[in-house]
Amino acid sequence: MRPGGQPNMQQIMKQAQKMQQQVAQAQAELAEAELTGTAGGGLVTVVLTGLGEFKSVKIDPKAVDADDVETLEDLVLAAIHNAAEAQRELTEEKMGPATGGLGGMTLPGF
Repeated sequence: MRPGGQPNMQQIMKQAQKMQQQVAQAQAELAEAELTGTAGGGLVTVVLTGLGEFKSVKIDPKAVDADDVETLEDLVLAAIHNAAEAQRELTEEKMGPATGGLGGMTLPGF
């Protein structure tokens, strides 16, 4: 702080620019990352990017039973939840340092 208790605007702008660069880098790393969620001991596998874009769903034929569609639906949903949790953890890992612990605050355009 400068005399009189006023923050140095140049310093604030430098910090904001650095944070913006860190966020952009973290987003690029998230876009490249692929996370896998599984359920049923690998009977259902879901792959998504670190930004949450789903890439693929694989279903082992052993999981398909025309008389028990509900189990397959539950396995797919469980695999999606598993992959989404991995994506959330990776996002916190990558974005936490970039945002300086802003704790849930979002930045415009992100």
